[in-house]
Amino acid sequence: MSMRTYVMFTLIINGVVPWALYVWLSDYMGGVAALSIATLIPLVDNIVHLIKNRKFDAFGSLMLFTFLLTLGLVMLGGSEKILLVRESLITASVGIVFLGSMLFRRPLMFFLAKRFVANNEFDVNWKYPYFRFVMRLMTIVWGISLTSEAAVRIVMVFNMSTEQYLALTNFVLYGFVGATVLWTVAYRRHSRDKFNAMKPTLH
Repeated sequence: MSMRTYVMFTLIINGVVPWALYVWLSDYMGGVAALSIATLIPLVDNIVHLIKNRKFDAFGSLMLFTFLLTLGLVMLGGSEKILLVRESLITASVGIVFLGSMLFRRPLMFFLAKRFVANNEFDVNWKYPYFRFVMRLMTIVWGISLTSEAAVRIVMVFNMSTEQYLALTNFVLYGFVGATVLWTVAYRRHSRDKFNAMKPTLH
């Protein structure tokens, strides 16, 4: 399996399939039951990865966390405003996970990038200060972007009508995420070239 196929397979199994299953099941059962079933997919994928590799998968664990958080928020119920805030709370929580991982030896972006980059030497490259700086900077940028996006949409919820919010919310979401993805692609290319150029002098 090529790396591109592997990445697409992982994204589909942990993201697309659970959400599609949830949307489909919601027509036949309650939201809590539908989410509970959908959550089993990233959970099973995590268990398989754990058995096969003897360690948790960062991406699968992150997706499982978002589904469990969604399930918890759905079970809490609430007013219309609270319902609209739910998605932003999930985004904010993921952003906080990114930022919180900075307290550990290796940040979350290290494990996510390691999962999706073919023929990587991340464990070896970790000894270089510039490589560690890149991983930490990317983690911080994603954390700030996701928490900022959530903050903006929460403010929108309480300052706009439901119709206005629903009309604009996706522009905010995709705007923040899209800008961060573009920055990540550009910065990864720049940092990779810089690191490869300076690496021979670091030995």
